[in-house]
Amino acid sequence: MSDALLQVDAISKSFGGLRAVTEFTLRLAPGDLQGLIGPNGAGKTTVFNLLTGVYTPTAGTISLAGRRLSGLRPHRIAQAGMARTFQNIRLFGDLSVLDNVRVACHLRVNRGVLSAILRSGGSIGEERAITERARSLLRIFNLLDREAEDARSLPYGDQRRLEIARAIATEPRVLLLDEPAAGMNPQEKIELRELIRKVRRDFGLTVLLIEHDMGVVMDCCEKITVLDHGVTIAHGTPERIQSDSKVIEAYLGAPASDLPPRAGGGR
Repeated sequence: MSDALLQVDAISKSFGGLRAVTEFTLRLAPGDLQGLIGPNGAGKTTVFNLLTGVYTPTAGTISLAGRRLSGLRPHRIAQAGMARTFQNIRLFGDLSVLDNVRVACHLRVNRGVLSAILRSGGSIGEERAITERARSLLRIFNLLDREAEDARSLPYGDQRRLEIARAIATEPRVLLLDEPAAGMNPQEKIELRELIRKVRRDFGLTVLLIEHDMGVVMDCCEKITVLDHGVTIAHGTPERIQSDSKVIEAYLGAPASDLPPRAGGGR
């Protein structure tokens, strides 16, 4: 598809004799909000690791805005415009909330190390701009009043929001969210849904979401891809995915035709 921003063509990944992902293909157009789901061990996080350069595909290609990313190191992929969060939060716990975001802003600095050491006027101005941008992001994510606190001291839900803010500070075009609702209570999950929509709308981002909470996925995503044992078994709208017999079998472990009827006599 010529209008694809992120184009993933038949990527595979093997670890020795284990095939973790097999010919995974995906298209994300600008502004898309899509989901990637599957049972535990289906290969979802491996796909994210392939997209962000943690792993190199055994086969296939990955392109962002026409630029081939396959084989690039993670920081180069981030510079190209793809950022991610992690299933297990990876904040800099000993740094302040503000500095966690400031660090990410430095991905786009124009001044070199020597300029920073010499404290040139341009370097000082750039640092001020970075601090203001970081504070602006914290304000959007309702974290500005905690900017001086250590990141590890934040409540769990706030740590999740800080990780998303830090990812956005790299100025990505594509944002990958790896189970952002993990560990959240019901109210935090409601707030997360609104935050994902707001991030997509206000920052003009394209979003790919891994999530086990089906309520979050079905409510947020316009299209969903389903993996099982590293193989894509379905792709489509939430309504189509919910009724797909292969998806039901992958999650429940039995063919849909073998499942008992729903309560109330439904089939």
